[in-house]
Amino acid sequence: MLIVALVAFTAVVVRLGAVQGPGGRYPAMVGEAQRVRTITLPAERGAILDRNGEPLAISARRRTVWADPQAVRDPAGAARALAPVLGIDEAVIRRKLTSTTGFEYLARKVDDPVADTVAGLDLAGVSLLEEPKRIDPAGPLAASVLGKVGTDNDGLSGLERQFEDELTGSAGQLVVEKDPNGRDIASGTHELTAAEQGNQLVLTLDRSLQFETERALAEQITATRAKGGIAIVMDPQSGEVLAMATLAGGVGGAPPAPTPDNTAVTKVYEPGSVNKLVTVAGAIESGVILPTDAFVVPDQLDVAGSPFRDSEPHATQAMPVSEIVADSSNVGTIKIAQRLGKDRLDQYVRAFGLADRTALDFPDESAGLLPPTAEWSDTSLATVAIGQGVAVTALQMLVAYNTIANGGLQVPPLLVKQVVDAEGKAHDVARPPPRQVVSEATADIVVPMLEQVVSEGTGTAAAVAGYSVAGKTGTAQKVRTDGIGYQEGAYVATFAGFLPARSPRLSAIVVLDEPTPIYGGLVSAPVFSDLAAFAARHMRIPPDIAPAPTGMVAPVRPPVAPVPQVNPALAAASTALPAASTSATTLAPTPTSRP
Repeated sequence: MLIVALVAFTAVVVRLGAVQGPGGRYPAMVGEAQRVRTITLPAERGAILDRNGEPLAISARRRTVWADPQAVRDPAGAARALAPVLGIDEAVIRRKLTSTTGFEYLARKVDDPVADTVAGLDLAGVSLLEEPKRIDPAGPLAASVLGKVGTDNDGLSGLERQFEDELTGSAGQLVVEKDPNGRDIASGTHELTAAEQGNQLVLTLDRSLQFETERALAEQITATRAKGGIAIVMDPQSGEVLAMATLAGGVGGAPPAPTPDNTAVTKVYEPGSVNKLVTVAGAIESGVILPTDAFVVPDQLDVAGSPFRDSEPHATQAMPVSEIVADSSNVGTIKIAQRLGKDRLDQYVRAFGLADRTALDFPDESAGLLPPTAEWSDTSLATVAIGQGVAVTALQMLVAYNTIANGGLQVPPLLVKQVVDAEGKAHDVARPPPRQVVSEATADIVVPMLEQVVSEGTGTAAAVAGYSVAGKTGTAQKVRTDGIGYQEGAYVATFAGFLPARSPRLSAIVVLDEPTPIYGGLVSAPVFSDLAAFAARHMRIPPDIAPAPTGMVAPVRPPVAPVPQVNPALAAASTALPAASTSATTLAPTPTSRP
């Protein structure tokens, strides 16, 4: 017995020496690992605000239910108690509670009543952790622009993805020491490193105008049974985007809803007659036509064996350039383009920015589609001139109209105005400088032509009481997605314009996908009128048309400004450009383009 006692005592001494001596570090680490837990605390994402400081996306604290399976004493009973509270299958919870890990999420970012119920169950090994959750105070307003945030608080799309680094902030951590039952040890380790909230974004969007834009667009999508639509409102002088809505038509009677991607900048379409702005402005700038020139215009023109028609039959007639624009004559526009030539037409399409991404640099933004002239076919000159055979985004096209509104100066678009850091200091978002696309003289010639479109041409439905409006309609066939050519009976209707015509403060574009009726002047122009009227009041833009005198029904409207003569210097400068070609070339089968 003495020998046994001595051996046992010796073993205890040896073990005690091993534990307390240099070799005791490992068991100490094992013990600490069993008690101490390190939990990452995600940072709150910075808020996204509209131009007036109204919140569009914020982060709010929600509690997450998690478990330490090693501290759970009755996995089956805990799973049975949690399943109806969390709305999760009991077997799924039991599987997590019996895992070999030290940390398992049971339910992320639950509502307060659910979290309070879980806390009241007082289950060993089951705890609550605060996490930030993205909240949209205005509901789905501007959802396509803002984008989505994942469960782990990372930006998945839209501005949330584009400005991930600025919005994310710095994660913190919580180090706690728990007993075998999963409860905090009062005198144990408890170290908290607070997370730092991300920076805020201040957008150029106006929440009220965004709401009205989405409302008006959704109403017209429903009324015309369209597949979807896009509407953008901008300040042409500053380039600020005031509203941007992209909606898909509702299915099964449901109302239209925001698209998962911002199709105003991520998807292209053939714009049709709204692109005639580029053709006419380029021809005037090059000096190959005078604004007072008249063309002999039949209702049909053969180009390389392909017939191009105006939307309505008419007798052959002499049409001045302004009438060609106002009536949206395809034949007249093609004749102008033939004077301009394919090289210069290509040059001006690119100069207006219709083949490059805009300064927004939005995630998955499209640069548009315009093949080099070497790849144009025999009818491309004609099709590109009337807005088919070239594909653009809605934003690109509106920026082109802003260019004319600004006297030929293109101001890059702006969507995120400032980034506000943790100290409250605002930092402006950099963008390229403005650039002159065409001369102010050319812009001054084109604006009255666009005004005539609204006063007496195809865009009369875009008129806004009290304001002069300049703009253009467009109706273009949709390209087939399964091959070459166009979809039978499928059209995209557009109106783009600005007001007041002589001193623009507001511009907008409305695009409807497969509406009924199909014409931009009938379906898109009225939406522009509604939006522009609301925006003009909201932005307090003074009317430029005097009210009607007593006894008169219609307001006194100043006459449309006469089309001035082209600057002779522009015509002389045009010799520096490639010689105009009368040949016509194309990218796709001949479309039927309509105003």
